[in-house]
Amino acid sequence: MLPSLHVAESGAGSKTIIFLHGFGACHSIWRDVIAQFMPGVRALAYDLPGHGNSLKRREEGGAKQAARAILADLAARRLGKVHLVGHSMGGAIATLMALADPESVASLTLLAPGGFGPEINGPLLRRYAAADDRGEIRACLAAMSGPGSVPPEHVVEALFRMRGRPGQLQTLVDMAAVMTKDDRQGVIPSERLETLSMPVMVVWGTDDPVLPVALAEGLPPHFHLHHVLEAGHMLVEEAPDLVAEAVRRNTRRSGRSQRPVRGAAAS
Repeated sequence: MLPSLHVAESGAGSKTIIFLHGFGACHSIWRDVIAQFMPGVRALAYDLPGHGNSLKRREEGGAKQAARAILADLAARRLGKVHLVGHSMGGAIATLMALADPESVASLTLLAPGGFGPEINGPLLRRYAAADDRGEIRACLAAMSGPGSVPPEHVVEALFRMRGRPGQLQTLVDMAAVMTKDDRQGVIPSERLETLSMPVMVVWGTDDPVLPVALAEGLPPHFHLHHVLEAGHMLVEEAPDLVAEAVRRNTRRSGRSQRPVRGAAAS
């Protein structure tokens, strides 16, 4: 029997929001975002398979298998429809979850999501995977962020502690090698994205050094796209207030019949 996925749960209420972090991170990175929804929203922040307290649940097959594992965990909790929020790799996983079981997803908020085009900064992600001390973790976070952004110390400390777990660092190095093979990433076909009918909002930093913002140009027209000016890839850490507001707005929207909007927001 596979070990359970780790979930940090907080709050209460009829609305349930699921938070999925990016590669190399853990549930703790959502602290400043989730705090803005408390106590009236039920928030579940996962450690993705192969990360943190879900280290032993590394899923062979990558994002698709991780999506299945989280869907199975949610089904066991009998939560009904949930709102999904995913950053980077977590965005790819959230998208695959919505495609696999659209009836269980009330809305989809994606922050610089993976899988929307082949371009990826493989060298930087592989460096991040191998970062094993606070200084290098801090330097990698800064390199993935927008100009002048300072990584929050609580995030640096959480990632440092996570990487101290036996086997964690090698797992990240191995995952990064697969994810960035030939400095390309796997792509979710655009024709599949077109089938998503729940509210979808995509938030992307204009100075993203990991997944270029140009990847957002091919989104289906019914997706709501918001650029965050002068922000990089680490939107959860760089702009938690803006991320929380984007999630709040998207969870209040209805489905595909609404008129698509393109906009920009200051970081």
